[in-house]
Amino acid sequence: MEVLYATSTGQGASLKDFAASNALITAEADAKQMHDKGLLITGNVSVERATVTKVDVERKVPNATVSSCLDISDWTVINGKTKKPAALPSERLTKYVVVSVVEKLPQGWRVIKDEPQAGQPC
Repeated sequence: MEVLYATSTGQGASLKDFAASNALITAEADAKQMHDKGLLITGNVSVERATVTKVDVERKVPNATVSSCLDISDWTVINGKTKKPAALPSERLTKYVVVSVVEKLPQGWRVIKDEPQAGQPC
């Protein structure tokens, strides 16, 4: 996601190595929406306190549900043309809970669903 958001083309982002299905479609659409507004995001993201809350290995495609804290406090939203920081709401959460579903595909584990928990800080 860091690479996808940091350039208007998303070139070099290997998101398919980490996401599939709805999570991939949503991530690409979110980045396009930001880019269409002329915005880029730079900096790093970290995932903290990842906890597996459910596992189903008996399915044809094994999956697991993971709850974690997404920390975007080091992300800076910038205007792509001026390279100056964009105005953001002061009350926005920069650390919040995300619940993800991952599946074990032939290529390895991929995020297929990624749901930020609205307004739930961590």
